[in-house]
Amino acid sequence: MKTPIRILVVEDDNDINALLCSIIRKSGYEPQPAYSGTEALLHLDNGKWDMVLLDLMLPGMNGEDVMRRVRESSHMPVLIISAKLDQRTKVDMLRTGADDYITKPFDIEEVTARIDSHLRRARHAIEPSVPQQLRHKDIVIDTEAGTVSVGGQPVLLTAREFRILKLFLSSPRKVFTKANVYKSVWEEDFHGDDNTINVHMSNLRNKLSRANPNEEYIETIWGMGYRLRT
Repeated sequence: MKTPIRILVVEDDNDINALLCSIIRKSGYEPQPAYSGTEALLHLDNGKWDMVLLDLMLPGMNGEDVMRRVRESSHMPVLIISAKLDQRTKVDMLRTGADDYITKPFDIEEVTARIDSHLRRARHAIEPSVPQQLRHKDIVIDTEAGTVSVGGQPVLLTAREFRILKLFLSSPRKVFTKANVYKSVWEEDFHGDDNTINVHMSNLRNKLSRANPNEEYIETIWGMGYRLRT
């Protein structure tokens, strides 16, 4: 029997939570509502999840803190759904590890498409058809297990960060433009959203740098894009 895809819906508004759960069920997935940050942590500690839909303004523990707790132990997709419209909040959440940011009021078809898209990418990132390892300097990507290590120590990446690093290690001499990275990782045409690429590249570089401060792995080729540093 196929294991159901389980999605935790963390939203304190009863009507919005019910709507999101309905969207998830119609897509063939299994939703679990949570109405506070504290309740969300209980579900996260006691169950296995494939995705989290997360509001930011929650009673108990706020969404930002829930996001950080998720990223301490998992790289599953986390989609923020929030009424906060300011760019600073969006950038901060992407830097913290969110995979997407959807503003309220949202379009049902868009939410459905983004859920499907992120689940598909996550499966591709952690369940490749051909088991293999990719290596560069002291970085090792196990594409079968969906893990990354630097100097033998595990490094926890989001699904998109994993796909970016895998892309670079798959073609170690290639210079990737932002359009190359976006089309390969987001699987959509690039429309000049530099900020999205910049945030994810910065997050990835920072995590690799923390793992080994004495090494630089990705370099910027000004006017062109990025490539692995040899």
